[in-house]
Amino acid sequence: AALQKLRGTSDLSAELEEMLAEQAAVKGQRAKTPWELFQNPALRWQLVSIVVLSSAMQLCGNDSMYFYAAYVFQEAGIPEDKIPYVVIGTGSCELITSVTCNMIIDYAGRRPLLLGGYIFMAGWAIVFMVALSQQTQISWMPYLSMACIFAYILSFGIGPAGVTGVLPTEVFDQMSRPAAYMICGSLLWFNLFLVGTAFPFIVKSLAHFCYIPFLVVCVCTALYVWFFLPETKGKSFLEISEEFRKRNFKTKTRGGFYKGPEEIKTTTL
Repeated sequence: AALQKLRGTSDLSAELEEMLAEQAAVKGQRAKTPWELFQNPALRWQLVSIVVLSSAMQLCGNDSMYFYAAYVFQEAGIPEDKIPYVVIGTGSCELITSVTCNMIIDYAGRRPLLLGGYIFMAGWAIVFMVALSQQTQISWMPYLSMACIFAYILSFGIGPAGVTGVLPTEVFDQMSRPAAYMICGSLLWFNLFLVGTAFPFIVKSLAHFCYIPFLVVCVCTALYVWFFLPETKGKSFLEISEEFRKRNFKTKTRGGFYKGPEEIKTTTL
């Protein structure tokens, strides 16, 4: 009844069947601790995926854009008393795109949104650094810098901001999700502190090219998503778990073929 009220429909047989199958798969198990996730080889790639994506959420430089926002808007000729409202507008853009992402995530898929978000952010980071370096030489460059700030934040909101928080639910079972979210939350706050502490020194050292570290993070994260993260759209938890199981226990034999743990054990015996 609660599920029908939540979904707004009475046809929930497929979803209920999936929930009962997952419940049966973890029957008799207790909730895992974060340390147990790190020790469990069956969760290796799931854990690596959420560590990479949760870290990239803060290390991609989205929050650092707000550091430059007031300066860029001032250079673009926006009255000083209006700049705080424009900065609020950038935050509103992130909120709107995050909500939009949650509306289209089941249609577009997780990997395309993550890939597109980080690739676009990498591209806008390059344009932003070029615009900053030429801001005093070319009159219209402050406007390009301002456009880059909005574009960067929009790219972040439509992809990483909306998708990253969903993944732990889809790649971990019911007994592992609380610990997985504890790890994600800890990484988010630690990396936010790291970026907030290090960014002034990065600006001092690299000046207009201070976004090079964030560019590297965006490119590396996009490569990880492309090569290692499976698409979870339209798949049950058991199907997703099977994909990760093959990756977690994949071992190459002398003949070049890959075998799972049971096959390896049988061959050895």
